[in-house]
Amino acid sequence: MTDIQTLLIWVIPVLFAITVHETAHGWVASKLGDHTARMMGRLTLNPIKHIDPVGTILVPALLYLSSAGFIFGWAKPVPINFSALRSPKKDMLWVALAGPGVNLLMAIGWLIIVAIANTLNIPFLVLMGGAGIFVNLLLAIFNLLPIPPLDGGRVISSLLPGKLSYQYDQLEPYGLFILVGLLFLGVFQNIIWPIIYSLLVGLSNLSDLNLVNLIVVDLLGLT
Repeated sequence: MTDIQTLLIWVIPVLFAITVHETAHGWVASKLGDHTARMMGRLTLNPIKHIDPVGTILVPALLYLSSAGFIFGWAKPVPINFSALRSPKKDMLWVALAGPGVNLLMAIGWLIIVAIANTLNIPFLVLMGGAGIFVNLLLAIFNLLPIPPLDGGRVISSLLPGKLSYQYDQLEPYGLFILVGLLFLGVFQNIIWPIIYSLLVGLSNLSDLNLVNLIVVDLLGLT
């Protein structure tokens, strides 16, 4: 398989994953009263609108070239004015869950594509579908880590009582440093990866497809 084919196998699912993830946040916020993302033109499936030059391109590239052992990045966050939501504290929960929720739905969508491509014997589309499943599961689980400003941090903040919620939100300026530290300490290998692997096993059992072999061996080259 050529380098261009390999690039397409990963780039297309990644762009879809981050684009729909961010759009989902803005769409749910708009439905709940905050139209900031709509007014700023961010309710779009145009990936260019959601790419962050540092988080989407530079950081993943540097981690890959430095053989750090993990790769992560982020898209340009959709602007949300939580005070404009009809019920800010309660609605924050649904806005935060929209991104990971739509990633889980997209993982199911890619699973259907894998099943169809496997039946029609289209190896390239099988691999792309496998990449789509992995990327969306990774994005969903990663964003649900309870660290502000990740979606999981927003969820925790919305569930905590007022004073505790305010104190918890004070971690947000340090969230990126906390996250990087946790990644170096093995949060991916010890927490995120086991959850993804378990989900792959479950989806394999439900679909009668060997997703573990497809993603872990064929795509990631792990044994």
